[in-house]
Amino acid sequence: MARSRCASLYIGRYMGQRLLQAAFVLWLASTLVFFALLLTPGDPAQALLAASGATPEEVIERRAQLGLDDPLPLQYTRYLMDLARGDLGYSWLHGRSVRHMILEQLPPTAELAVAATAVGVVLGLGLGVLAAVYRSTWLDAAATTVAVLGLSTPTYWSGLLAILFFSLRLRWLPSVGEGGLRHLVLPSLVLGFALSGSIARMVRSRVAEVMGTPFVLAARARGIPSRRVIFIHVLRAAVGPALAVTALQFGFLLGGAVVTESVFARPGLGRLAVEAIIWQDLPVVRGVALVGALAYVLVNLVSDLAQAWLDPRLRALA
Repeated sequence: MARSRCASLYIGRYMGQRLLQAAFVLWLASTLVFFALLLTPGDPAQALLAASGATPEEVIERRAQLGLDDPLPLQYTRYLMDLARGDLGYSWLHGRSVRHMILEQLPPTAELAVAATAVGVVLGLGLGVLAAVYRSTWLDAAATTVAVLGLSTPTYWSGLLAILFFSLRLRWLPSVGEGGLRHLVLPSLVLGFALSGSIARMVRSRVAEVMGTPFVLAARARGIPSRRVIFIHVLRAAVGPALAVTALQFGFLLGGAVVTESVFARPGLGRLAVEAIIWQDLPVVRGVALVGALAYVLVNLVSDLAQAWLDPRLRALA
């Protein structure tokens, strides 16, 4: 009973610390986005009216309407107060609610992020375990080479190669757009391949380290099959760091896989952010950046809790 109470207190204190850290990260991200966009060259009012051939007087009037002539402390205070109410503002380009625009583009990005993460985890775990179990063999060299290629190949290059080979040459899969499952295969494979490299290298080093620990040697001495030792005992102890890497990448993907969505002409937060940056639509850029920061914080919080559950040493601290 006492141990259960101590564990509850530990978890409550840990969650409180993590929530405070999350709030600080979100405030810092929102502040950095606000000032970074103000420091970018160009005049948002002029960019928004450029296609209409507006006069200098109309540009000045537009700046006043957008509040760009207000003192910087006033702009920043108004911005934070709107965020505290959950108000992301309205798009300067489209005149629509930023929150609604983000909610419209979030499902395609989330779909791509989940599919790419699944591909990356499966491929990364397979390559990492293979390289660790067959260390210093040609299988280790081959798996490590594939992992390095995944890390070092730019996604726009691998995306173009995938389109050229699977779409234009073999005509197996569509190259652009959004539709059914077939439209998701190529972009998820490209992003998953890039993600698998970091997972594979982390899993290889951790599995190789864990395989020499006493509890693994004891399991082997009891006659437990090698496959069961690796997949039940070794992977559970070694998967924590790989889970942290996966969470980081998944948070980034939820923020918008800009390059991949542009190469494959998919809708999503990435393309929405690119359009907003081109037209200097600051409320939309800020909204997408804050969604990315929020996704990053939440995914890493879940990852930390999962690591505490997987690692008996962390649970013992409770």
